[in-house]
Amino acid sequence: MNFENLHQLLRELYVDMLPLVADMAGVAKGIAGLGALFYIAYRVWSSLAQAQQIDVFPLLRPFALGLCIMFFPTIVLGSINGILSPVVQGTGKLLETQTLDMKQFREQRDELERAALLRDPETAYLVSNEEFDKKLDELSGLNPKHLVTMTSMYYERGMYKMKKSISDVFRSLLELIFQAAGLIIDTIRTFFLIVLSILGPIVFALAVWDGLQQSLVTWLSRYISTYLWLPVSDLFSSMMMRIQQLMMQKDIEALQDPTFIPDMNNAVYIIFLLIGIIGFFTVPTVSGWIVEAGGGMGNYGKNINQSSQKAGALAGSGGKMAAGAGGSVAGNVGGRVKGALKKG
Repeated sequence: MNFENLHQLLRELYVDMLPLVADMAGVAKGIAGLGALFYIAYRVWSSLAQAQQIDVFPLLRPFALGLCIMFFPTIVLGSINGILSPVVQGTGKLLETQTLDMKQFREQRDELERAALLRDPETAYLVSNEEFDKKLDELSGLNPKHLVTMTSMYYERGMYKMKKSISDVFRSLLELIFQAAGLIIDTIRTFFLIVLSILGPIVFALAVWDGLQQSLVTWLSRYISTYLWLPVSDLFSSMMMRIQQLMMQKDIEALQDPTFIPDMNNAVYIIFLLIGIIGFFTVPTVSGWIVEAGGGMGNYGKNINQSSQKAGALAGSGGKMAAGAGGSVAGNVGGRVKGALKKG
């Protein structure tokens, strides 16, 4: 599954849905025209009744909003997207760079980890078939001690593979959930932007009427705040990947020591994946800090944060159970086998 293609699909969906704005623009023109009639008539009548000069400048407001409605995709959406799109592109390039660097560090760490295990005679046969076969050839014969040692080797190698498989499967599952969380944020963001874009002309038309002017400011703040979800999400992903890179650099430095033997423990890495999954759902809240989006968006962020905390707790408990079961089984059997091996 290529998540980058799915994100690109959401961006194409937003562009494909923009022509629907023209349908709403026709309805909005009628609402704005009626509102402009009452707006101008009330102010002209009020000035005449009070024997004051008519201030023409405030009367231009309905005409300005009417122009925005007529050319809404170009003047309004085009201007806002044109200003904010460089922010999205910049954070996207930053995330891409961090992703490539993390892949390089992971490959380097895996190579050094394998080399470190091969240096130790007690662990070399766990990762190398050649070393395993070589050690079996050395123990060939009908000596009972040799048979016990060979059986212990098979058990220890099996436990090693089982523990590694459980760890890799759970890590892959969390990485998939991590990517899915980012896709969920992008999907909801695209839905909100489409709704705000299609109904935007109606909001501008209602803003012509007295008492509803604040709806225009609210629409602008919510659109910008929602648009910033993607760059905030990319920055969060870049931060998490940078943390993983620093962890891998520490592992690489330790593995370069000839006397260091890795313990094959991915617990810290898994913990940070869980943190990342939960942290993704704080993106709406952070975007609301940049541009105040009103009570509705705040309530949504609060609800989604509560849901993410429950999901993260469930995933964390499942991870502890899986890791604990695999670790205890592998540790107990491995310890007994290692003792038998030493006796042999």
